[in-house]
Amino acid sequence: MIRGLYTSALGMTAQMKRMDIISNNIANTDTTGFKRDIGVTRSFSEELMKRIDGGATAASPRALSGVSLGVFVDDVATDFSQGAARVTGGTLDMSISGDGFFAVRAADGAERYTRDGSFTLAADGALVTEDGAFVLGDGGLIRLNGTGDITVGSDGSIYQGGAAVGRLRLASFANPESLRKIGGNLYRATDESVPVAFTGSVAPGTLELSNVSAVREMVDMIAVSRLYDANQKILTMIDSTMELAASRIASRVS
Repeated sequence: MIRGLYTSALGMTAQMKRMDIISNNIANTDTTGFKRDIGVTRSFSEELMKRIDGGATAASPRALSGVSLGVFVDDVATDFSQGAARVTGGTLDMSISGDGFFAVRAADGAERYTRDGSFTLAADGALVTEDGAFVLGDGGLIRLNGTGDITVGSDGSIYQGGAAVGRLRLASFANPESLRKIGGNLYRATDESVPVAFTGSVAPGTLELSNVSAVREMVDMIAVSRLYDANQKILTMIDSTMELAASRIASRVS
């Protein structure tokens, strides 16, 4: 019975964590380039019920059965599947077709990565993200101080008035799942991240939409809510049973 209480409580905790993940996905349905998160659950190792009789010894007992100790959210994985592209016609709007990320310099000075290509110009002409992170080129920051029309090539080259002003630094990783979200629609590389050559292309005048399906997330939210309610009912039932057992034991003792 105690194991049942523990397993149900653990199940409720796992569902609460999954609900937080789903809620965050739904909140970012309209966030450019956002990638949905998935709660990765893992079960605790099964505890084996043993018996010593029947020829078994303490050193090598025979297992009667396995009892599951429940599951918990072990990690949060990111789904890097590509979102649909929306044509905006914006001069500084761009999206990546295929794997890869735009490299930017965040507020802490470190290189970070994003799929959000809704760029703009700072007061000094530097190309920046909507949150003010500097967009990096192969030679450092990209500045557009001249005059003339701005065009972007599929390889990330940027031209103004027909003259090349830089090329976007486009990063790609053999294992993008090793990247970690740090907020602001940015990712940081980890010690496990393996850089590889960028093989995608840049599509100017477009933005990548979030890969979140609101319908799918709502279905998952309903399923999680039902699991939570089921675990809560089990806890209530076990609590009532234990209360009844305690009252009967107390009446017998008295």
